[in-house]
Amino acid sequence: MISLKQIHYALAVERHRHFRRAAEECNISQSALSTALSEMEKQLGFQIFERDNRKVLVTPLGQQVLERAQSIALQMEDLKKLADLQREPLSTPLCLGVIPTIGPYLLPRVLPALQDQYPNLQLDFLEDQSAEILDQLRRGALDAAIIALPYDCDGLLTFPFWQEDLWWIIHAEDENAGVQIATIDDLARAHLMLLKDGHCLTEHALAACKLENVSAHSFSATSLSTLIQLVAGKIGSTLVPEIALEQ
Repeated sequence: MISLKQIHYALAVERHRHFRRAAEECNISQSALSTALSEMEKQLGFQIFERDNRKVLVTPLGQQVLERAQSIALQMEDLKKLADLQREPLSTPLCLGVIPTIGPYLLPRVLPALQDQYPNLQLDFLEDQSAEILDQLRRGALDAAIIALPYDCDGLLTFPFWQEDLWWIIHAEDENAGVQIATIDDLARAHLMLLKDGHCLTEHALAACKLENVSAHSFSATSLSTLIQLVAGKIGSTLVPEIALEQ
């Protein structure tokens, strides 16, 4: 009979596509993990993974097995959490994903109040781009996520809880320094620096400002702090959410 441990090991290999790293995550030896998965494949009668010296591939039948295994793992996690419902609210570990254009500005505001109100809460954070965070949320590796909408959240429940304006950040010596409200034309003429592709703030800003040419307005930065320092150096201008203004 296939065990829950074997399912856990198989899902770890799928995530890492590497036996050694999967074994490290599962806190067992690589040989023990390989033996367990070989026994699982023997019971199934076909291979889940194809192995060579450089990479691990998932077979077509193996992909179907892993999809069902993921569903089983999520259901088992739900069973474990039934007991948590009887405990004091927010008194158990919680894994939260957050995008880097929100985390540094929102978390310092809300965490002190959370710690005061729920002293037993154990929070673990993953800061990453929306696609990776939602992928892990669907896999069950995260309990919840904070992202910027709109975004494709198919299969997930969404609860909007924050809304704010975008602010155009320019140098004090810029010719537009006296502008009170930026127009689309102002932004179209500006050297507008945005985060690299994959950050939803960039997509939202371009959509809101009706700027279609991403390459002409992008800068390969991964944080708002970097863009702000470039504005300070008179390299260009940028857009930030209002929550980031204080920092």
